Amino acid sequence: MPGNSGRPGATRRPGSKKGPTVGSGGQRRKSLEGKGPTPKAADRPNHKAYQSASKGGAPGRPAAGRQAPGRSAAPRRAKASSEIVAGRNSVLEALRADIPATTMYVASRIDSDDRVREAITLATQRGIPMLETPRAELDRITDGAVHQGLAIQVAPYSYAHPDDLLDAERPGIPLIVALDGITDPRNLGAIIRSVAAFGGHGVLLPARRSVGMTASAWKTSAGAAARIPVAQATNLTRALLDYRKAGFFVIGLDMEGDVELPDLALASEPLVVVVGSEGKGLSRLVRETCDQTVSIPTSSAVESLNAGMAAGVALYEISRTRRPR
Repeated sequence: MPGNSGRPGATRRPGSKKGPTVGSGGQRRKSLEGKGPTPKAADRPNHKAYQSASKGGAPGRPAAGRQAPGRSAAPRRAKASSEIVAGRNSVLEALRADIPATTMYVASRIDSDDRVREAITLATQRGIPMLETPRAELDRITDGAVHQGLAIQVAPYSYAHPDDLLDAERPGIPLIVALDGITDPRNLGAIIRSVAAFGGHGVLLPARRSVGMTASAWKTSAGAAARIPVAQATNLTRALLDYRKAGFFVIGLDMEGDVELPDLALASEPLVVVVGSEGKGLSRLVRETCDQTVSIPTSSAVESLNAGMAAGVALYEISRTRRPR
């Protein structure tokens, strides 16, 4: 019957949405045919690998200057983020301590006093750029801190590589201080100051869960941070093992040490002195890496010394032992 679309070979009426189209079977089979293997990424113009290769790299390989997947890049000097110091007293103390500043922000129509005048004088003498800044902008820059119309931006600290401490150009037997879990910047500043005072060659910090070179650490070091290199290690334990391979002995300060400080026979050898956190002490892996753990004898009335004081006492005793007699 006319219009019965169920019969094979029947044609579809114009405008009808149902029923097969004559000759459509071949078109469908053709559309299901494969188009061959997928081209490599480097052969596809719209792919990043193709664009990367066209800039100087061979097809299928990373362009020059890029690291292939699975390979670690050459170690670089890490930089901390910049820091803002706000408030008249804080800014003035930072400038007096020669903390490296890149910019000083001064509020428009600031009510000047002796601190502001001295800060402006010091910034001028050191060639630090000064910007007159609206108070609303200062509020934004300082993240809402009490700035009193004055703030400075501290330059990011350029950390040394752990290997750089092996080549430190300082006289005497090599002496490095490593910090394990220290989070107080004032302790870091005090330790840097002790390292400079007692002939140390550098300070090593872990990159994670550790204090960094902040403005507070700079200030507490009393200028020593400008003379003592501070390195940052991605993995503290691995860095200590590398120092051992280079001929250093690694000793850790611990309340329950193997020996007491006056009896430290390794004092005249190249040393890495590891200082743990005040609460937890040395971490397990770091303790296992140490050649020896050393305790500082104290009165029973005192539970422990803070990290800065313990490092200072240990460095003094090592320096005294090394001193020619």
